[in-house]
Amino acid sequence: MEYFNLMGRKGIVAGGAGDLGRSMVAALRDSGVEIVIIDVSESLDEFVRDMNVSGSAAVHGVHADLCDRADLVRGFEKAIEILGSLDILVNAQGIQRRHPAEQFPLEDWDEVLEVNLTSVFELCQLAGRVMIEQGKGKIINIASMQSFNGGLTIPAYAASKAGVAQITKAFANEWTQRGININAIAPGYMDTKMTAGVKADPVRYERILARIPAGRWGTPEDLCGPLLFLAMDASNYLSGAIIPVDGGMLCM
Repeated sequence: MEYFNLMGRKGIVAGGAGDLGRSMVAALRDSGVEIVIIDVSESLDEFVRDMNVSGSAAVHGVHADLCDRADLVRGFEKAIEILGSLDILVNAQGIQRRHPAEQFPLEDWDEVLEVNLTSVFELCQLAGRVMIEQGKGKIINIASMQSFNGGLTIPAYAASKAGVAQITKAFANEWTQRGININAIAPGYMDTKMTAGVKADPVRYERILARIPAGRWGTPEDLCGPLLFLAMDASNYLSGAIIPVDGGMLCM
């Protein structure tokens, strides 16, 4: 068995046009994985064109709104049609809404939970049916530090990411014996558009930085090593894990 070889594998990256997703798509592509990105982003086509470079595995794009359950299924089915099979699913989709807890609008709660949790559940389920039939597969969910902590002014996001961690464990309990490894990566504070508001607050930024033993915020590229490991046969005995990629923050 070639434990560290991904050449020729087929993968879907949901939310692959986002800040974290783009780096993960590039890492999988460079490792020989043919990718379909499922995303609603208007920049998806441009990103796909940029990703398709000579000598690399192919990258495809499927426009789908993960808030729309019928469109999600359509997007997944289209991705399978393009790939012909499925070895790897990465759920990198995610949105954020910020309000004081006592003022958090129910419509924002619903939207965050739909994208961050329900779409993850449904894509895991759809991929799981394919992978169960073939007897193998890798599912990698993107959780968060808020899978463990509550955060400030982000109750919907915290609830959704705690849910991602728990459904990862729940699916692992049923699917590991059927050849499917499902794990989650929990990024710490990452330097992305989603965290720009927090980083722009000098007091809060310094307080957060003081809690990170690595002495810096993370970058999307910091997720690529754990991602590739979880996609490879080298991780075949790892399932149901929530792996922090946080510069040591959980240790503080």
